Amino acid sequence: KKKKKKKTMFAVRQSATKLVAGRLSLGGVRTLSATSSSSSSASSYDVCSVSGASSSLLKSFSPPSGGLSGAQRSLSSFCPPVKQSTGLGMNSVARYGTKEKKTAGTDVGCGSHLVRGMIDGEAELRKLVEKEKIETVCVVFPDHLGRLMGKRYDAEFFLESIESGGQACNYLLTVDIDTQPRDGFRLANWQAGYGDFQLKPVLSTLRHATWLDRTAMVLCDLYSESTGQLIEAAPRTILKRQVERLKERNMVARCATELEHFVYNDSYRQANAKSYKNLEPVGWFFADYNMMQGAREEPLNADIRSHLKRSGVPVETYKGEWGLGQGELNVAYADALTMADRHMIFKQCSKEVADQHGKSLTFMAKVSSKDAGSSCHIHMSLYDTAAKRNPFCADPTDSSDDKALLVNGQPTSHIFRHFLAGWMAKMPELMPFYAPTINSYKRFSAGTFAPTSLTWSTDNRSAGFRIVGKGDAFRIECRIPGADCNPYMALSASIASGLWGIDNRIEPEPEYVGNAYEDRNVRRVPYSLSEAIDRFAESEFAVEAFGEEMVTHYLHHFRLEQKAFNAAVTDWEQKRYFEQV
Repeated sequence: KKKKKKKTMFAVRQSATKLVAGRLSLGGVRTLSATSSSSSSASSYDVCSVSGASSSLLKSFSPPSGGLSGAQRSLSSFCPPVKQSTGLGMNSVARYGTKEKKTAGTDVGCGSHLVRGMIDGEAELRKLVEKEKIETVCVVFPDHLGRLMGKRYDAEFFLESIESGGQACNYLLTVDIDTQPRDGFRLANWQAGYGDFQLKPVLSTLRHATWLDRTAMVLCDLYSESTGQLIEAAPRTILKRQVERLKERNMVARCATELEHFVYNDSYRQANAKSYKNLEPVGWFFADYNMMQGAREEPLNADIRSHLKRSGVPVETYKGEWGLGQGELNVAYADALTMADRHMIFKQCSKEVADQHGKSLTFMAKVSSKDAGSSCHIHMSLYDTAAKRNPFCADPTDSSDDKALLVNGQPTSHIFRHFLAGWMAKMPELMPFYAPTINSYKRFSAGTFAPTSLTWSTDNRSAGFRIVGKGDAFRIECRIPGADCNPYMALSASIASGLWGIDNRIEPEPEYVGNAYEDRNVRRVPYSLSEAIDRFAESEFAVEAFGEEMVTHYLHHFRLEQKAFNAAVTDWEQKRYFEQV
């Protein structure tokens, strides 16, 4: 005979509590429902409602019989985990309460780690909607400025619309950062009437967005309404094209992006009212690796980490950085497209959770001349899907590999040398993809841990490229991109440049030893967006790698950004010239 289930509610105590639709709502704080059965040793845990700031506030509780093994278990254990295996032919396991579900892995050589919060396609979403665990689906895509744009769908209507997809105005890949239409684009313009493009959900990206109440999120690819073809200027398409080039060679790019950011005690509305001046950082001394200051910032940072790991973005570490209120959060590496998608989710989640906490968080490359800049270091290696190995490491069976060239004690391959050399050689021509704004170039300053030179070295933070790791983890770290970069564009540029180096058997310069900031004989990154635009405009390689349509589109975009800045009167000019001239 089936025993009656007991339902226990665990919640953070707050002054105002009210019962809504059978759920405890505590001023917007997350509440957890645990259902246990005495006839089973497992328990099923359900996140009933989600909002900002409870993960770090959850108090100790006694678990139900046969349920949790510890009294202070992490909130992440309440979200259905998906263990993604990346070996060929291997399966991964997702445990939902007492049930197990297997999902096919992909052969990308990115190890095997737990990924929580992914939704396994339409069938699983339908079940979640029927149980009222998902009521909203955010249907989003990355724009040319590195932002997520899109619509919120009623979950039931989304299920009806999966086949046909949705529509959005095609001007969204041409507007400025204030969403103002701009002339001169072939993709969208007043002459053509600003039509629509199609949003086609990529269901492999479907996930819980746990920082939003009963919400899922899915990324989309953009297609032309008239031709049915992918929009070539869409950032996700641009990266997919480079991933396809790797696939033709039985290779996958394994990537991680290290994002830095600043946090302020002012809310976004307060920061705007202050014209983003005289904001109060959450820290008041340089807290690089400092655990005490990190503890003060933990209510926000712990919430961000918790939501990310339960929304399909596995988290590795967080640390304070070399600026007032600056930090860096690292997520698990993945194939290039997955990494770029995670990068976008990370930024969206971080800013929205900060907003829920009444704070502001920025990914500007250089938020203040008094502080260090915020970077987006790119870690990259390749994976040979046929040989099941890292081709940056010397192959004992390949006579063209230079076993004598040891980097970090690792015998290297000709593929490593050519990829590194190509990446470095084409960096100046594709610089707007790594540093896309006027502000990006303010970050490149000597002695600030932001590189200014196109040099490579082992474990030397003054060089633009740093070689780290050994064996399967042997990789290139490019330290040049800023936190304001569009990840799809930066990773596309990196892959295209590396492949050019391999195809043309380019050899790198000798390893740089010393302080690259002080050396006037090394090649330097462009000094400004204006200089970077000129180099991009002259690049035949860019057209070969990305196509004329894409290059023309982004060249016009970058020129309009430069033109807007040239027309602006800055506060620096006002302070300097108002009285004195």
